[in-house]
Amino acid sequence: MHITALSGGIGGARFLRGLRRVVSPDDELTVIGNTADDIWLFGLKICPDLDTVMYTLGDGIDDDRGWGRRDETWQIKDELAAYGVEPTWFGLGDRDLATHIVRTQMLSAGYPLSAVTKALCARWLPESDRPPVGLLPMSDDRVETHIVIDDEAEPSGRRAIHFQEYWVRRHAEPAVRDVVVVGVDEAAAAPGVVDAILDAHAVILPPSNPIVSIGTVLGVKDIAVGLRDTRAPVVGLSPIVEGAAVRGMADQLLSGLGIENSAASIAEHYRARRHGGYLDGWLVHDADRDLVPRIEQADIAARAVPLLMRDRAATDAMAVATLDLVEELRT
Repeated sequence: MHITALSGGIGGARFLRGLRRVVSPDDELTVIGNTADDIWLFGLKICPDLDTVMYTLGDGIDDDRGWGRRDETWQIKDELAAYGVEPTWFGLGDRDLATHIVRTQMLSAGYPLSAVTKALCARWLPESDRPPVGLLPMSDDRVETHIVIDDEAEPSGRRAIHFQEYWVRRHAEPAVRDVVVVGVDEAAAAPGVVDAILDAHAVILPPSNPIVSIGTVLGVKDIAVGLRDTRAPVVGLSPIVEGAAVRGMADQLLSGLGIENSAASIAEHYRARRHGGYLDGWLVHDADRDLVPRIEQADIAARAVPLLMRDRAATDAMAVATLDLVEELRT
């Protein structure tokens, strides 16, 4: 079986780790990672979601934080702060810094991000591993998410800040007035991305942010077309449980964009494939089982199962439930 997943950072990566544990060693997993969170800082190219997936599946992640390297130290961050180098709100760990240096050197030498990602993954996700995992950036083109917030100092009363500033520096506190994904309309899918979708036996949307993680990947036009054209079932898992995001800032983004904060509204936001959208199936948490009829009225097969990744067993059970729904839809 060839399984393709679209993923953001922490939630998606943790689900994929469980999925990798429950599939057959002969199966193949391809992950298409969000790159709209990427940012240039200190002269380095930072790809937070790609790195979180790579470290998580490669057993190098700091599980307590959910991002960055295990057993990290922060001497370079402290030294930069001592020099007064901005931004001080975004810290790079000493071990993690090596990844960004290698990536930036290769990009500066003319390699596309997809080739750079493959080279980095040779360490963390070697082809000899079973089941094999391939990590692909959604695009080699520069795409960046910006959040529009109120700012009385601006003539318009608003301004756009990079997603990382909104999330890391502002702690997702300002009200969201809009989300602008710069460059996504012109971006092309990275090599291998569309084939991974069209050739898949299953396409999975893990429980990642529907606006700034999965939504940005779907914003790449040929990825969107591939999802609509693939013969594989497309199944997603709700990142919203009992009206609240399990993790992250989805609540603020959904409210700011006028989208109801519920598992059903996210399914309706993605829409059914038979109506020009992206979903064939959708999993909601047990506590949201009353939303199943509403989702099915939108022509999306829905099931209620436990969707909280409290531990390894719970995560693996989520992955099994996802594959069970895939199998139902395939038959």
